[in-house]
Amino acid sequence: MTAVESQVMARVESQVIRQRRKPVAPYLLVGAPIVVLLAGMGYPFIQQIITSFQGFGMAQQFGAPAEFVGFQNYLNIFADPRFISVLWRSLLFCAITSLLIVGLGLLVALLMRAVHTWVKVVIQVTLLLAWATPVIASATVFRWLFNDRTGVVNYLLVRLGFDGMAGYAWFSRPFTFFVVAVALIVWMGVPFVAMSLYAGLTQVPDEILEAAKIDGASANQILWRIIMPLVKPVMAIVLLLQLIWNLRVFAQIRLLQDGGAPVSDTNLLGNFIFELGMGRHNFGQAAAVSIIVLLLTILISAPYVRQLMKEDAA
Repeated sequence: MTAVESQVMARVESQVIRQRRKPVAPYLLVGAPIVVLLAGMGYPFIQQIITSFQGFGMAQQFGAPAEFVGFQNYLNIFADPRFISVLWRSLLFCAITSLLIVGLGLLVALLMRAVHTWVKVVIQVTLLLAWATPVIASATVFRWLFNDRTGVVNYLLVRLGFDGMAGYAWFSRPFTFFVVAVALIVWMGVPFVAMSLYAGLTQVPDEILEAAKIDGASANQILWRIIMPLVKPVMAIVLLLQLIWNLRVFAQIRLLQDGGAPVSDTNLLGNFIFELGMGRHNFGQAAAVSIIVLLLTILISAPYVRQLMKEDAA
């Protein structure tokens, strides 16, 4: 073997060795945030699980030892008819608000794609202002709007001929309470979804849409056969996020309940946990409901995660 051949073989071997070595930087970049998350959330999460298996009340808050009760907290929770009502109410509320938010967000995103630039800017600024408004401010405004004595909504409805709406107490009845609650959650959720879907729509190539129009495709065919499949991944993630967020709604419902709502008939899971822990000082059952909410969140997220793993495997 000549000297040149030896040099070539040495270079090939060094390249093979470099290819076999796995880069360390990606693992460091991913590992550091994971360590921070585990350090910040690991202890509270483990303590929550432990508390859910204990009889933890007010005495334990002042240092009394907690008694291990096994799954008794979970059995008591599922035997409580109030929890079953709250569970179904929360799931229904979560589904309705999430579908409305994604549907309206898609309509707003399509509108922004179709209008002129200055109209688009006005819509985007309006969405950002609505999204940036704090929860307390938004809930307070909705309480003012639907106030039974000075609310603008009742005033406008009376002016339109609905005389029975004079002095109507929206928050005193569960159905109308949740009408207002759904409106509030949708108001706060649409901006994020609309901006996310609009970002996805901007990635749809104009050449494909022009070719479809030349081939005679109608507006509905372009929407359902071209645009929707291309933005489906974005819709899937925003729908998943809305389901998770709306399942854990607490502050908005709590603030609206202060307007005179029947608490027991308007509680969602987050409010039920608050009532168990801070109201009845039954922190063991409150922790158990929190773990149930976590399991529901995992159950909701599982189909999307499974689909992502299939796509990565393919």
